[in-house]
Amino acid sequence: MYILGIETSCDDTAAALVTQRGGRFVVERSCVSSQIDIHKIYGGVVPEIAGRKHADSIIPVIREALGNTRPDAIAVTAGPGLVTSLVVGVEAARALSYAWGGVPIVRTNHIEGHIYSTLLGETAPTEIAFPAMALIVSGGHTELILMRGHGDYTLIGRTRDDAVGECFDKAAKVMGLEYPGGPKISKLALEGKRDAIAFPRPMKTSDDFDFSFAGLKTSVLYYLRDNPTANHADVCASFEQAVTDVLVAKTVRAAQEYNTASVILSGGVSANRYLREGLRAALVRELPECAVLIPELQYTTDNAAMIAAAGWFHAQNKDYTQWSAITADPAWELVN
Repeated sequence: MYILGIETSCDDTAAALVTQRGGRFVVERSCVSSQIDIHKIYGGVVPEIAGRKHADSIIPVIREALGNTRPDAIAVTAGPGLVTSLVVGVEAARALSYAWGGVPIVRTNHIEGHIYSTLLGETAPTEIAFPAMALIVSGGHTELILMRGHGDYTLIGRTRDDAVGECFDKAAKVMGLEYPGGPKISKLALEGKRDAIAFPRPMKTSDDFDFSFAGLKTSVLYYLRDNPTANHADVCASFEQAVTDVLVAKTVRAAQEYNTASVILSGGVSANRYLREGLRAALVRELPECAVLIPELQYTTDNAAMIAAAGWFHAQNKDYTQWSAITADPAWELVN
């Protein structure tokens, strides 16, 4: 079976052709058209502009991903995300399904795609050991999700305000760093001292598994206001340390409480090297028998291969949506 994945939830127009061989996902072609150079002018994604750029790019990207292959199914991101962006991908999937005589469509959740990004690449595992604790960290999401099986999700905790990726971008903005700010902070942090500034660790020791990053972002703002000549490398390193301490502590504690066989780290912020290394080290120390699944760097950001991989498991159960019925849902929660 060949699955065409389509992803247009935010500002990346992506399509991928994915299959399985020997129980392992094989990405035949993965194509992404980025809009970063456009949106960095505004310091963030402008929904109306993103939608128009998706409309310009969607057909060329799909053609490049398909080559001469007619897929057996189409997996498309239907939510969550920006409605102006989602509609472009969904409408493309509807049109292709109709034109190809009813090729089935899998209505796919963007967050579920991030979870299955851990199964992509030559070094990736072939399966997820259940139960699994998934930490999803991106510009729009910070969630801990217990996964007891394919399609079986329970929300354990989530941010009460800013997502961690949003916090990175806003902290970068007050330092005058160019959007997107997360990679810029991580690069500067390599030159700084991680204990230079005592930024808070919000909700690190709370009795639940929720997160809060708005206060940490404000702490960076106030610190820079009161220390205008501060070393930005020290600010970045101390900030990154604070974020990592909270995410790692909560994830390890959740994995211990639910006795999980594996821990998943995914989403755009999972590209952060310090977070990747910190979580691995903590799990080796605290839960040495627990497997750690982290996507290869090329699959951490939004891509269509992960949507195809998530769609694969739904396709095995014939969990399809008619082309005439599928719609975009910008507020679609993987777990209510």
